[in-house]
Amino acid sequence: MKTSFITTFMTLTVMASGVSFAPVAFSQSKFDSQFVGYPTYSGDDLELTVDNSGSHFRLWSPKAQDARVNIYDNGHTGSPTKTLPMIFNKDNGTWTVSVPEKLYGKFYTFQIKWNGEWKDETPGVWAKAVGVNGLRAAIIDLDKTDPEGWDKDHGPEVKNFSDVIVYEMHHRDMSMHPSSGIANKGKFLAMTEKGTHSPSGQKTGIDHLKELGVTHVHILPSYDYNSVDEMNLQENTYNWGYDPLNYNSPEGSYSTNPSDPATRIREMKEMVKALHDAGIGVIMDVVYNHTADNDNSNFELTAPGYYHRHWDDGRYSDASGCGNETASDLRQMQDFIINSTKYWADEYHIDGFRFDLMAIHDTETMDKVARELKKINPSIFVYGEGWTSGDSPLAPERRALKENVGKMTDIAVFSDDIRDAVKGHYTDAADRGFATGKPGNEETVKIGIVAATPHPQVDYSKGNNSKFAYASSPEMIVNYVSCHDDLCLTDKLHKSMEGEPEKNMLEAAKLAQTIVFTSQGTPFMFAGEEVFRDKKGIHNSYNKPDSINAIDWENKSKYRDQFDYYKGLIALRKAHPAFRMTSADDIANHLVFDKIDSSKTPNLISYSLKDHANGDDWQEIKVVFNGASKPQTVNIKKGNWMIVAKDGKISPDASLGSSKGGKITVAPYSALILAK
Repeated sequence: MKTSFITTFMTLTVMASGVSFAPVAFSQSKFDSQFVGYPTYSGDDLELTVDNSGSHFRLWSPKAQDARVNIYDNGHTGSPTKTLPMIFNKDNGTWTVSVPEKLYGKFYTFQIKWNGEWKDETPGVWAKAVGVNGLRAAIIDLDKTDPEGWDKDHGPEVKNFSDVIVYEMHHRDMSMHPSSGIANKGKFLAMTEKGTHSPSGQKTGIDHLKELGVTHVHILPSYDYNSVDEMNLQENTYNWGYDPLNYNSPEGSYSTNPSDPATRIREMKEMVKALHDAGIGVIMDVVYNHTADNDNSNFELTAPGYYHRHWDDGRYSDASGCGNETASDLRQMQDFIINSTKYWADEYHIDGFRFDLMAIHDTETMDKVARELKKINPSIFVYGEGWTSGDSPLAPERRALKENVGKMTDIAVFSDDIRDAVKGHYTDAADRGFATGKPGNEETVKIGIVAATPHPQVDYSKGNNSKFAYASSPEMIVNYVSCHDDLCLTDKLHKSMEGEPEKNMLEAAKLAQTIVFTSQGTPFMFAGEEVFRDKKGIHNSYNKPDSINAIDWENKSKYRDQFDYYKGLIALRKAHPAFRMTSADDIANHLVFDKIDSSKTPNLISYSLKDHANGDDWQEIKVVFNGASKPQTVNIKKGNWMIVAKDGKISPDASLGSSKGGKITVAPYSALILAK
């Protein structure tokens, strides 16, 4: 049985923080410096290869005193049917052994001798197929897990990151509620079912995603994680999955048969193909920054001490807030991260990767990740959290922080600037933001609008979270107001706008997302917010039941106006490249803020996208945000304007009427968008 990783909650409460820590001034601890001289191995035959000459095992463990492979008939019970002693190659630090048979259908574990004793068994760090609960690696023919047409499968073409529209979802959240109409609830296969609908006839599942119009889904961790017992799925244990066990095999609880190693692989591929067939890319949430266990992790059982960072005295460093952090700055761990993502991109046709607590990794590693992935698929999108949850021996200038995003190529980071400024700070449920009537956030919202790029009209000294333009391109920024972490937007509005009518909250939600979807950069939204999904006020629902996390699809009827507005926002962004500029110079030249004295007129921002920005059909687009609880008046220059959005309504084809400009009143908590 898998053991629950009790400290998981620590990272989940702070991983989206953007908190800064007093940095240490060195790149490696004295303890970790001993590993720099280890021989490394970057071949593609770690830890199992099956070919016409037999089955071949290769384990990287340079300082082990001995090593062996245990062969089993099944993935969970029984004793080894065979134990194979391994031979050491000191030049590359690997242990090898081969047998002439193709051991398909068998299972295996590795063991190393350390300080005179055999350590516990491990499936290794490279297990691509595993038995139930991931305790033993499985030997299968991966080609036989490919769905029909897999050789022709591919995701959507992405020319620019700013064209991507991300929808963050959890497998169970999307399908577990009785109203989903989905048969394979909580499974990979849930997203392969067409024609599903709620009791009131609203589209759900993959048809809902197509109707909404998003370009990519960001699926929460789908590798094999530690906290769900795959032998007792009737318990309906829920977890987000930020407790990695086997990084290169899918999670068994999302399959219809966790005991069959091939089933989870085939069904995940079927999900990917179904989404691709629907024109939707698949981004995978990856957590290479820490392991679910310390001394008993597969890393430690394979090469003790090497894969994790430590302080001078040998204690695990803990920038993840989960008890440990991995050492991407050491060659073998760096190669593992690079080759693991390449494996998912190649074998599973994954279209992008979202790196959890990316700043635990070094910029060099992340740069190499993106570079190698682009060779496999030029459309791959890589982004991550540009912060940590604690200090690290890795020097700040080497961390993949949001402030260091310019040191990397083809990598984007989340903007905590726009997140906290628009809805209120994530640490204080009652705190309001620009979209909910709190003054003083105008300049920080502008930082989000220009995607943290240099702009002559943005005063970064007034930024709440950032004091300088850290992005040299809008394609380095992912904008959002809500994700799986912390209070979702609906719950945040219920907490911060307590006492106000729900209508105000619905309008504030529309305004918040209008800011995100019309800002430069890549927009990102949390699943279900288009139907005003809540989580009963629980901010850290990583292990809460489906009653908290599952999306009630009857909300789509109740809040159909909300859904239609989000759908319209997405259609507007897709249709008009002015919202999707790709260079800082274009933003500085074509995005012009109107002069508004925020001390006299707070919670009001007005700007124009001018001169057919980014080749847009519209010569000028006027965007006005009123985050105040009262109507506010703006002065629009005279002309023949088409109304795109007004009073909580939106029309991508600008069919809401016309305006001659002049003084226009903007409703509370709403956006005004005009075009000509």
